[in-house]
Amino acid sequence: MKAFLEWFKSSAKVKRWMFLIIVGIALVCYGFTKVLVTQEMSFQELGKIIAIFVVGFVFVVIGIIFIQKRNLEILIEANDTESLKSKKAKVNIKSLIFNRKVYDDGPKIVVIGGGEGLNIVVEGLKKYTNNITAIVTMSDYGEVPTESRKALDSLPLEDIKGSIVAMSEKQELMADLMNLNFKNERLRGLNFGDIYLTAMNELYSNISAAIQKSTEVLNVNGRVLPVTLDEISICAELTDGTVIDRKNKIPEIVSQKVEVIDRIFINPSNCKPAPGVVEAIQEAEAIIIGPGSLYTNVLPNLLVKKVSKAIKESKAIKVYISNIMTEFGQTDDYSLAQHIEAIQEHVGKGVFDYCLVDTGEVVPEYVRRYNKEGSELVEPDITKAATLGVKMIQKDMSCIKDDKIRHNSAIIASTIIELICNELKFKDEQNGTEFLLLNSILKEEKKEIKKTNKNEKRRKEIVKEATKNVKNKKPNRKSKFSQKYKERVESIQNTDAKIKENRAIAKEIERLEKANKKKEMKKKEEDKESKQEKKSKQPKTKDSQTKEEPKTKKKTTRIKKAVEEKPKKKE
Repeated sequence: MKAFLEWFKSSAKVKRWMFLIIVGIALVCYGFTKVLVTQEMSFQELGKIIAIFVVGFVFVVIGIIFIQKRNLEILIEANDTESLKSKKAKVNIKSLIFNRKVYDDGPKIVVIGGGEGLNIVVEGLKKYTNNITAIVTMSDYGEVPTESRKALDSLPLEDIKGSIVAMSEKQELMADLMNLNFKNERLRGLNFGDIYLTAMNELYSNISAAIQKSTEVLNVNGRVLPVTLDEISICAELTDGTVIDRKNKIPEIVSQKVEVIDRIFINPSNCKPAPGVVEAIQEAEAIIIGPGSLYTNVLPNLLVKKVSKAIKESKAIKVYISNIMTEFGQTDDYSLAQHIEAIQEHVGKGVFDYCLVDTGEVVPEYVRRYNKEGSELVEPDITKAATLGVKMIQKDMSCIKDDKIRHNSAIIASTIIELICNELKFKDEQNGTEFLLLNSILKEEKKEIKKTNKNEKRRKEIVKEATKNVKNKKPNRKSKFSQKYKERVESIQNTDAKIKENRAIAKEIERLEKANKKKEMKKKEEDKESKQEKKSKQPKTKDSQTKEEPKTKKKTTRIKKAVEEKPKKKE
């Protein structure tokens, strides 16, 4: 009886269609009885009866169609494990319908990248489907391994662990488990995630199979695939010909030099894709590239042999998610168009058809923090980017998470699912279970997104007001002294300011006067020197010679007299 009464709850949304069917039946019955009772009728009365009959019949048909559609939606909601925490958990009609995993029939989506960006996309998409395949890089790129990796001699599995955490239903618990460092003396310095994946690798003797089985054991909604099982390193060649063969040295060397990155290549260049990578791309309904570090997370996956070719040949919806911030030492001053051009220069055009770009407002206080680290907002030059053969999708998809600027996983996922739904409509498959599944969840998610957007806008406004108040901080309470002597204090402050200005002007005048005096002294000295030079250069005339002669004569006479007087004194 309780199971039957579940149909009449407000959350079931079935009563309205039941009421419509009852009204339709009543109108049809009224039309029949009117025909049977009346002996004579005019054309006008006949037209009314036919209209009532038709309206009633249409009501019955519409009610039956929509009640069936609602039954499918209830089936989806009843088997929706991801929404048990939300309001959908109230619709518990498992006793009326058979239990089955509807999410296994969701769209097949491949996400290519690495790091935090890939995990954010996966976190949003797992609400719609279990058929998610995360293709990540598995290379240390020359980085120094951790103590746990050294002790276990394990492969670099940080991106693998991050994707497993993002796909799990209880994400926080899984993150704590995978990142757990043991405090026991025997296990000190070891990481649980490294131990677990190393044990699975020894059990199956194949890291690809070990990762796949790990996702099954941990009940993860999707699968994680390394892009290649070969040991690769990423290399960057700068515009001056310098080659950097270690990932962690790229930002340091690029920042020290004036040159920028010219191209990226992996070593060895002929590495093979891991089993299942090409097949996952070929079967995908949507392929998502990014967001993430352009030269160290996105492009290395596309440079692996056969990967970019498989993406180009795929008929799936291909979307590139642009970064919100540039990356120091890699994409300094890069715009949106330059990000797209860099990918097309390395792997050619046709890798993605759509580009999801953020056009929302980011709180300036957080942008300044990134500016201190050498990062800036990616300039959304949409008109230039559109000329590169890519369709632009503009969304306000930035948010603040753990005091960092991040992509909004819910908005990214809803945009991708909306593209898939539009594709299903184009194929005239809007009555299929896949479309109904996606559309029903999409409606609920859009409501939640609207609520979060409102809260985000309020929070941004609060932060702006707080920053304005800090800059223009004035005391709210004024003392009696300040109110009484306000004008006097202001006059004193004005006179002090004027005195300071006058002193500054007087100093400037003194400086100018000293400079003018120095200039005048220099001019006088230069004039004297020029006069002396002119005199020395002039030839001696006869008059000057005649004037000099008597002077010499006077000197000679004086000398003679002195000579004659000396002996007289001795006598």
